[in-house]
Amino acid sequence: MRAFVITGPFQGEVLDVEPPVPVPGEVVVRVERAGVCGTDAEFFTGEMAYLHDGQARYPLRIGHEWCGVVTALGAGVSREWLGRRVTGDTMLGCQTCHRCRGGRQHLCADRFEIGIRHGRPGALAEFLPVPVFALHTLPDNVGPALGALVEPGGNALRAVRAALLRPGDRLLILGPGTIGLLAAMFARAEGAEVHLLGLSTAFARSLGFACHTEVPDLPFDAVIDASNAARLPALAVEKVEPGGRVVFIGLAGEPSLVDSRVIALKDLRVTGVLSASGGLAGTIERYASGAVDPTPLIAATVGLDEVAGALAGERDPGQPPKIHIDPSAQTDRSST
Repeated sequence: MRAFVITGPFQGEVLDVEPPVPVPGEVVVRVERAGVCGTDAEFFTGEMAYLHDGQARYPLRIGHEWCGVVTALGAGVSREWLGRRVTGDTMLGCQTCHRCRGGRQHLCADRFEIGIRHGRPGALAEFLPVPVFALHTLPDNVGPALGALVEPGGNALRAVRAALLRPGDRLLILGPGTIGLLAAMFARAEGAEVHLLGLSTAFARSLGFACHTEVPDLPFDAVIDASNAARLPALAVEKVEPGGRVVFIGLAGEPSLVDSRVIALKDLRVTGVLSASGGLAGTIERYASGAVDPTPLIAATVGLDEVAGALAGERDPGQPPKIHIDPSAQTDRSST
């Protein structure tokens, strides 16, 4: 099968590789659509931290935002899965440790991460092997574009849930990238007054959100930091109202310094979010009901041959942030 393989920093190409054969407890999925995110770009440039601490190494096959159709079953998997349209969790815990048994398999010390950690192959390929425990069925009205946005949506939904919003609460989101915009969509659907802060907010403004390039002088019941700026976590703690909630889902390239005295003296609730685990089912429900429609975030859908260019190219901050890949496409495609 054809798969996009990164062999070194700024070196990636489509190669013919052996197609997956399902092992017991797993299925093979024909990939309909896969998304490209900032983590994928960091693997392509060589900046991703896992490359430097041994959790990942070249060559690697990226892609953890995906949807597709189950085409083959491993031993022990019910035949009911065959032919289903699915998406799935990126985090694959061991299923036996105390974290996994407690429902926190995304924090398993021995976890694999699809397209990211310990060599687990990703979805920028025609076929993808996935454990059946990680699968989520997609309803008919959640098509390929929406299906490949479930994983980033799950991250954003978990951040919004951690913000403990009530209708009418004022929320500030730092960073109008894909996760920030998805969080804004989920929060607006829950009745919150949403504001976004970023260097470029033209696209977010086109979606009807209140946007700022400088810190607004407003009280905020909750703040979500979805940025990659090391200075903004401290700003989140500073700007939230006493007794408010702060959620950290963005990751900076260097340590972020936050004064814990401010957290204590303002009696804040501070939460970190790792992964979409626990948010996938809720995201599918909201997409299926029409409560949230994230398709405007997709700038283009292209084939595997365009992946290297998409990873290396500069994104126009005034345009939608997300590029999707259709592994069956041979040429550039613009429809979603």
